[in-house]
Amino acid sequence: MSIDNLRAALPAYAKDTRLNLGSVTTTSSLTDQQLWGAVLACALATRSARVIAEVSAEAAGHLSEEAFTAAKSAASIMAMNNVYYRATHLIGDDTYTTMPAKLRMTVIGNPGVDKADFELWCLAVSAINGCGRCLESHEQVIRGAGLPREQIQEALRIAAVVNATAATLDAEAALAGV
Repeated sequence: MSIDNLRAALPAYAKDTRLNLGSVTTTSSLTDQQLWGAVLACALATRSARVIAEVSAEAAGHLSEEAFTAAKSAASIMAMNNVYYRATHLIGDDTYTTMPAKLRMTVIGNPGVDKADFELWCLAVSAINGCGRCLESHEQVIRGAGLPREQIQEALRIAAVVNATAATLDAEAALAGV
């Protein structure tokens, strides 16, 4: 199971996605942990069983057990936070933004890996989940930790390509009646 399997499974009309999947996983300036943690967290955020299986198998060879768990934690906590913070923003009543969330989020403060790496993964998942408030918050923390915009952009590219891969393969499976 691997990224190569996903690339091979993409249909001809998704050639750009196939090429982008290859490039985001092989030409990155991110550290191995940053790259594969982002790819894994994004795969989990897509909820695509096929993409999760292929990516998790390959990511396991690049990540420590702690980093693998932290990437899963990033996807999980952002699944909750992205819904909550996106909703409080979209309601349009600033009163909600002043109210305590009362949601447990301790993993953000102690993720078990470098905080900047975890924040990068949270940013990538937030891109998939479409939460502007979370994107802004995580980008500020990452920039404050010294990561350049180019590396933040790489995490966003990873999110976009992994999401497109999942959407395409899941659509093809549905069209085939699988």
